[in-house]
Amino acid sequence: MAPDADAGKSAGHRADPFAPLTSQLLPVGDGHEIYVETVGRADGIPAVYLHGGPGSGCQPDHRRLFDPERFHAVLFDQRGAGRSRPKGHRADNTLAGLIADMEMIREQFGFARWMIIGGSWGATLALAYAEAHPQRVSGIVLRATFLGTRTELEGAFLDALPRFYPGLNDDFLSVLPAEERARPLDAYWRRILDADPAVHGPAARAWHDTERILSEHASTRIRLDLGSLNSTRTLPSTPFMEAHYFRNDCFMGPNQLLAEAGKLAGIPGVIVQGRYDLLCPPATSHMLAAAWRNSEVRLVEGAGHSLYDPGIKDAVTKAIADLASNMTP
Repeated sequence: MAPDADAGKSAGHRADPFAPLTSQLLPVGDGHEIYVETVGRADGIPAVYLHGGPGSGCQPDHRRLFDPERFHAVLFDQRGAGRSRPKGHRADNTLAGLIADMEMIREQFGFARWMIIGGSWGATLALAYAEAHPQRVSGIVLRATFLGTRTELEGAFLDALPRFYPGLNDDFLSVLPAEERARPLDAYWRRILDADPAVHGPAARAWHDTERILSEHASTRIRLDLGSLNSTRTLPSTPFMEAHYFRNDCFMGPNQLLAEAGKLAGIPGVIVQGRYDLLCPPATSHMLAAAWRNSEVRLVEGAGHSLYDPGIKDAVTKAIADLASNMTP
C-alpha cells in the first residue's frame, strides 16, 4: 500500500488537500478485491467512512467530511460495490465478510483504533463492527440510524410510503402482479434477484426510484415513471445488493444491534438525525441512544434521510470534528 509522492506532506501543502494519499485494490479473499483510498495526512487521527446502500460506494465528496489537516481517513467500497471487484458480486458477500474486510484494512494501516463514520446502511455496518471489535473503536458518528431489521423496512415501505405518498405507493404496488401485493417486500426482493432481465429490470428501477423519493425531504418527484421501467438504460446497482442483504435479514439475528448495544459502553458517539427521515425515523436513533449511554442524538430540523438534505452534511462534519477534539493521532 505505497503512498503517492505527496503522502508525507501536510494536506495544506498539496494542490488539492482532498486528493487521495493512497489508492489500491485490496484482495480480501472469497474472490473479492475492494477499492481502498486514504485522504488527509499520514500522521492524522485514524478514521474510516462507511458508505450506504448496501451497494452504493464512496464518492469524492465524502472525503470532504474530514479536515485534511487533522485526519488520516480511509474510504473504501464494500464488496461488490463501487470500484470493488467483481462489480455486483454477491457470493460470499455478508456482514461478517465486511467486518473482516475492515479489520484487514485497519491492520494494513497499523491503526490501533479508529473513528467509525457511517450513514444509513453505513450506520448498520458501523454498529456491527463496533459491537464485534469495541476495543478498536475510538468514536462513532452515525447519520440516519438503520439497525438492519425487517421492522424498519416495513415501516418505510409499508407504512410511511402509503401514508405520505399514496400515489407513489399505488405505482410501487402496480409493478407487482396482484397476487404478490400482499407481501410486496418479499416479492420485490425475489424479482430483483431473478436472473431474467424482464423480471428484475422493472423491479430494480421501481425499488430504486421509490427509495430515492423517500430519502429526500423535498423530492422533485412524487410518482414513478411507469413507462420507463422497461427501459434499456443501465440498471441501478444498489437494489440488487439491498435485496441480497434484506432477504437475508442483513445476516444478523433478530434485533441484534440493539440487543448488543451494551458492547458500545465507553465509546463516545454522535447520532445525526433528520427530523423528517421516512426511511430511518428519529425513533430508531432515540432507541439506540437509550441503550448506548455514551451517545447523543443531534436532530436536524427540516431535513430527511439524505446526506445532502439541508443541514445534514454540516452536522455530520461538525460531529466528526467534535469527537476528534478529544482525540490525538
